[in-house]
Formats: sequence, structure tokens, C-alpha cells
Amino acid sequence: MTVNEAAEILHARKCSCVICNNGEVTVCNERGVKDLFRILRNNPEILSGATIADKVIGKGAAALMIAGGAAAVYADVISAAAVGLFATAGTSVEFKECVPAIRNRAGTGICPVESLCAGCRTAAECIPLIEQFLLNKPI
Repeated sequence: MTVNEAAEILHARKCSCVICNNGEVTVCNERGVKDLFRILRNNPEILSGATIADKVIGKGAAALMIAGGAAAVYADVISAAAVGLFATAGTSVEFKECVPAIRNRAGTGICPVESLCAGCRTAAECIPLIEQFLLNKPI
């Protein structure tokens, strides 16, 4: 499936993320990186070689997609840091809008996961930080 086809499903189903792999479509509805983290942890084969369309991709979401082995990604909105991480990993990425950083839900600052991963150079460096962040909070 192409990223354009995945994006069409994303918009038609009005969900947060769509993962397409081997003819299977996984739809995510949670905000933030919770669904991606859960999938990477419990069913990583869903991400391996997948085409993913997501509404908002920050550096943390990008790290989870890269760690899972996503082949191609589309985002309505993506942070510059996420674009850089995908480029470093060699993951194909398309997007509608690139922003300096993903904002938090209140719009008062930078997303906590984006901020948490700011100093990381690779996806592998981000994963333990995301795990600690999510496991210390209800998922």
C-alpha cells in the first residue's frame, strides 16, 4: 500500500494513525505515542515493513516507527526533528506540513515526548526515554 492510500484511510476513518502491512490495516485512536509504543512492545511485526499514515508525528513517534522497521511514513503535521530522524534512519517520509516542534495539547509549549527526545541522535536512544515516560503514567 502507498502512503497516499494509507493517508486516505487515515482521513476517511478519522483516526490518529493507520498502519498498513501485508494487506492488514491497524487503526489507532489514542492520542500521543501510546498506541505505537504498545504495538512496538507487544506486536512489533505489525510495524516491520509497514506503511504508516499519522495525523501528527513528533520525534518520539518517529523513533517508535523507526524502531519497529516502518518502510514508509506520511504525516499531516511533522516536526523538523522527526524528519531528521527519518532521514538518518533512511525511512521514506512524506508530509503535508513540517513545523519546528510539536506543541503540547494545551498549546502552551512543546510536546513532552518531543522535548524528552530532543537530545537523542537515534531512534534507539529515544525508546528507553519514551518507555520510562509512558510506564510512569497510566497508559
